[in-house]
Amino acid sequence: MKIPLLDLKAQLGPLRDEIVTAVTAVVDSTTYIQGPEVIALEEEVAAYCGAKAAVGVSSGTDALLVSLMALGIGSGDKVLTTPYSFFATMGVVLRLGAEPVFCDIDPVSYNIDPDKMAAILADDTKKEIKAIIPVHLYGQCADMGAIMKIADRYSVPVIEDAAQAIGAEYPEDNKEWKKSGTLGLCGCFSFFPSKNLGGIGDGGMVVSNDIAFAEKVRMLRNHGAKPKYYHAEIGGNFRLDPIQATVLRIKLKHLESWHAGRRENADYYTELFSTNQLLKNGKVKTPVAIYKKQALEQKDVCNYHIYNQYVIEVEQRDALIEHLRKQDIGCEIYYPLCLHEQECLKDNMGNVSMPNAEKAAKNTIALPIYPELTREMQAYVVKQIETFFA
Repeated sequence: MKIPLLDLKAQLGPLRDEIVTAVTAVVDSTTYIQGPEVIALEEEVAAYCGAKAAVGVSSGTDALLVSLMALGIGSGDKVLTTPYSFFATMGVVLRLGAEPVFCDIDPVSYNIDPDKMAAILADDTKKEIKAIIPVHLYGQCADMGAIMKIADRYSVPVIEDAAQAIGAEYPEDNKEWKKSGTLGLCGCFSFFPSKNLGGIGDGGMVVSNDIAFAEKVRMLRNHGAKPKYYHAEIGGNFRLDPIQATVLRIKLKHLESWHAGRRENADYYTELFSTNQLLKNGKVKTPVAIYKKQALEQKDVCNYHIYNQYVIEVEQRDALIEHLRKQDIGCEIYYPLCLHEQECLKDNMGNVSMPNAEKAAKNTIALPIYPELTREMQAYVVKQIETFFA
């Protein structure tokens, strides 16, 4: 049975005619830069997230970059972040001439560890830290309550890398649930096609409850111009394409049902693994939804985890991947090398050790989790993993 890691054609099928009609309307309008589709998407994403403002940008990477630019991050500054994430989380820091300061992850959630973060910020030698970028990895929020208390103590702004987590919810102060992107100064989303809300190309969004900050981002995404041709600051060309905006507006209407489908698939995977002893004998460690119990107790909260990826931790990871691919099962490593181990930093990092992140990089594998996945397909995936460990 052939099972891809992600099947965008399955998602496209029911929406294709609507998408083609909407894209054609943009083409016919001849409004190819900014325009009403971008404005409408910004308003709809802001409303969905519960944010006061949203600014469409050209990618999730540029969302992070322009947010750091809006804070004035530059040469000599330090930015505290996780070593276990996509390269863009660190790349934007380096592009501005700033220095990443890495904090190891929690081994259960794979998100940044607030206790370790607190120890770093308490170190007097780290006073140059001007921003914190936690990542809501795989669709589950980092522990933002703890993170924000620490950040507030040291007056350091927090930029949420929510590229994989649009719609994911967090119980602020253990009572009021808020969506990712609205817990720090701002949140940065990616609309890369593989995301839960994905475009037909690159796209991103910055959301914030700080109107002045959002307006600065809005100015910087257009070369820092306000008004046109008058540049008080140096920005960049970070504008969101209206064709991407019109497609994302269509998909946004389906996002909650897609989140639900991914959660159902995650639950079924975990059930299958538990019934064949792979969990009990320690061969497989399935994802832990940290906030699930609390969410179910409140009944009206659904997005405690949106499973942009379903990542398991296993023994003999590389051999298992080879086995699965021989069975036509798509799988992927997110991420095989930690950020502090990347070649571009080899002369700068010294002897840095991030044991939890390094272990995750060596032992984790993502399985297919998209909403259109069938029970039969999931059973086949788990059966093949069971066969491998037999």
